[in-house]
Amino acid sequence: MAAREPLRGFAAFLLCVISCLLFGLRGSAAVTRKHALFPRGRPDDERSIGGAPATTVVGICESTVLVYGYPCNEFEVKTGDGYILSVQRIPQGRGSGDAGGDGKPRPPVLLQHGVLMDGMTWLLNSPEQSLAFVLADNGYDVWISNTRGTRFSRRHTTLDVSDPAYWVWSWDELVEYDLPATFNFIQHQTGQKINYVGHSMGTLIALASFAEGKLVDQLKSAALLSPIAYLSHMSTHLGLLAARAFVGEVVTWLGIAEFNPKGRAVQNFLSGLCANPGVDCYDMMSSFTGKNCCLNESTVETFLKYEPQSSSTKNMVHLAQTVRDGIIRKFDYGSYDMNVRYYGEGKPPVYNMSNIPNDLPLFLSYGGQDALSDVRDVELLLDNFKFHDGDKLTVQYIKDYAHADFVMGVNAKRIVYDAIVAFFNRQER
Repeated sequence: MAAREPLRGFAAFLLCVISCLLFGLRGSAAVTRKHALFPRGRPDDERSIGGAPATTVVGICESTVLVYGYPCNEFEVKTGDGYILSVQRIPQGRGSGDAGGDGKPRPPVLLQHGVLMDGMTWLLNSPEQSLAFVLADNGYDVWISNTRGTRFSRRHTTLDVSDPAYWVWSWDELVEYDLPATFNFIQHQTGQKINYVGHSMGTLIALASFAEGKLVDQLKSAALLSPIAYLSHMSTHLGLLAARAFVGEVVTWLGIAEFNPKGRAVQNFLSGLCANPGVDCYDMMSSFTGKNCCLNESTVETFLKYEPQSSSTKNMVHLAQTVRDGIIRKFDYGSYDMNVRYYGEGKPPVYNMSNIPNDLPLFLSYGGQDALSDVRDVELLLDNFKFHDGDKLTVQYIKDYAHADFVMGVNAKRIVYDAIVAFFNRQER
């Protein structure tokens, strides 16, 4: 019975993710067309694959970056397994806040969002408060990735997004294909090593990559916000209710290829859940992320209006396995024979965090109120870095911060982003 508790915790996580995002939509005010984050309809298909800038600027650049006076380019990058990823580039800042002008190439930095999100994660606040703009104004060449399956990364060389085969992937494939393809593309464009910023699952896939020895030779440094690796202590306020409603159904109820939080099946299920006395489906943010201290109401409304994004059901199951097993390892196919077929052994290989090079510059920032990246789990992660070179590891603990504060907090620029800029600047000396 005890072994089921982590799985129940993940069930609560799934429900809270969907509930806070989906039902938040119903209570959020519409934003004006001037500040709309996405154009209507699907992104224009006439964009480049693998190199040249897009012939037509669409999507994130046109709707959210250019309107603030920043230059922006749209690219599409093809992965080794055929997925076509949307990538944006903000090559410099604007006006007097731009730190360029010395003739030196700007250091590139890649921003990687978490699960059920996309590159808009980094652009939700004003230019003075959003990390992508802050980095651009401080002399960095900013690149924004969008994981396969999200709004602007729903293409493949041979598969249609409606084909279940399109969705046969988990975060293993993000480690194996998405991050390497994006790193290779940026390095080809800039000729430089890359700084990296990840949030939530963006930290998990980075840590797994570093543990496998991937990207390390192309990496200058990495900043990890709300780091997700171990998930054994993840907590939410709806755990008991979610366990009664959803335990044991992570695989069977989600017997679909695309995990679409806006799909009818999810809506119907959550409508019933939200009918329970005491459940407020219009105020789920803190239940999902922990009690965020510093969110702007209009930013939350914008966030809820345009998220969540799809992922694959296999990816969500893989995250569930991470919670259940307390081990960071590759996808478990559920049988000895299947695992042997894929891995040559009966159990999935482990991503050994202690393999991360001791001289790799790392910045980790975590919050005392975070219900997803729990302090105890972050401490487990940090234990793997106990032999890390002292001048290569920077750890920031913010007592009042929860999960969303790191990407939407109105004071994140002063508390977190300025520290990231200082950390990156030290790597340039």
